[in-house]
Amino acid sequence: MASHPASHLCFRLATIRLEQLEDTLLEDFSADERREHHVFEHLLDFYPGLLDKGAAGARGDNTKTLKSAVLDWISPKGVAIQPPLHRNLKIDCGFNHELTRSLLCPAGLDWKDPDGETLVCGDQWPIFLYTNHTYDADDPWCGLLRNRILVSAYKHVFTSPSSVDKESKAIMNAVTIASISYIAMQVRFALSSSSVFSRTDTATDSETFYHSLLDLLKDPDESKEVNELLTWWNQYFYHSLPFC
Repeated sequence: MASHPASHLCFRLATIRLEQLEDTLLEDFSADERREHHVFEHLLDFYPGLLDKGAAGARGDNTKTLKSAVLDWISPKGVAIQPPLHRNLKIDCGFNHELTRSLLCPAGLDWKDPDGETLVCGDQWPIFLYTNHTYDADDPWCGLLRNRILVSAYKHVFTSPSSVDKESKAIMNAVTIASISYIAMQVRFALSSSSVFSRTDTATDSETFYHSLLDLLKDPDESKEVNELLTWWNQYFYHSLPFC
């Protein structure tokens, strides 16, 4: 059986926490360590038994299945990607292909701009995070994290690949901000040309991207928008409502 993609993150964080908690108080952790511990607790609350699954498959590739599956979600059904993208090779993905480049382009920028490549940092959020890949500079929350690609990836990871087009029968109680941020990070990596996931990879800058999302979603000043976002996610994840 394939290992659970999200479980490896939990298992890694759990291993660190268990080793440190033997002799160290949580209050003595650095800000980053406390934030990771908070994420770990949220994911365990979200998916009971995830830690056990993580232990069984911690050496597996926690992004392997999304690398291929995401290609089925980025173009209309029945429409072939041109030029083709290989499912097991990522060298042609990322900013090397017109389609993936258009999805990874930072919101507010023109991916067709001929002025050359721009170094994209982790806190520059890609346009695929938004509904219909449309960013509203006057209302940055409009459509943010409400994208069918993210919902498909969420079901693929937290239930099963076969559940993508069906109503979810997950055992989790509710969608969480940590799990949304995690899925967004995984999709961003899947669309990139990087072949090996690493939290310290400066090309994808995945750790910065993940924490920049999480920081927004944990901001008390954004609680109204975050609650509305979670309500939306729980409707689409658990009831498979049709996208507009």
